[in-house]
Amino acid sequence: MKKRISLLGIVLILIFAFTGCSSSNTVEYDQTQLEQYAEFIIQNFSAMTDEQLDSFEDMSELELDLTMLNAGVPVSGENFLKMIDAWQAAEDECGEFIGVDGNYTAEVTNDGVTLSVEAEYADRTATIDFAFDNELNMESITVGADYSTGEILQKAGLNTILGMGTVFVVLIFLSFVIWLLKFIPVLEKKFRKAPAAAEPVKAETPAAAPVPAAVPAEAAAEDDSELVAVIAAAVAAAEGTSVDGFVVRSIKRRKSNKWN
Repeated sequence: MKKRISLLGIVLILIFAFTGCSSSNTVEYDQTQLEQYAEFIIQNFSAMTDEQLDSFEDMSELELDLTMLNAGVPVSGENFLKMIDAWQAAEDECGEFIGVDGNYTAEVTNDGVTLSVEAEYADRTATIDFAFDNELNMESITVGADYSTGEILQKAGLNTILGMGTVFVVLIFLSFVIWLLKFIPVLEKKFRKAPAAAEPVKAETPAAAPVPAAVPAEAAAEDDSELVAVIAAAVAAAEGTSVDGFVVRSIKRRKSNKWN
């Protein structure tokens, strides 16, 4: 019994979960009202020249919002300018706009509602998609051109040729760079030999004779001071006086060893 109750509870949870998921994508809308918004945009864009469409860019965002509000179209000024750019790009791609067939189809998406209609241009047909958010405010316009099979194949061929051509050009460039690498060792050898050849030969100069070292004056001064002290002591002993009583000013050596 408990297992059956648990199983029933799981089934109910799954049912509520799926119900919630399905209800989240449900958007209530009036297709007739959305078609009127789309017709307003198409009629005004097709009746205006490029200069008149470009004049909206000179208006401030507040002025655009007020203009759209007075016109009764639920679109912001920023999105309105983006729609103008998309319309002009479509005419550059498909030619001059001629008209629509009037058979609108609506599709509910996670983001809101998409309203589509087939349009005819001078060069080819296209599909115009009007995107509305969950609050049914117009967000954007997209024009998808219808290309024939031949045009699609032609574009695919051009893209293939362009891609392969780019690859071949890069490979040729890499081959040229690799071919240049063999000249690097030759240039390196030339640069190494050039400084060695340009260096001048220096003449050998004879070594200078050694200069005899000068006798330090300090040693001679020390010898004289010792000699003065000895002589002063000898004279003082002979005279019976002290060394302080006289001063030895000079000492001269005589040729003979006899004292006068």
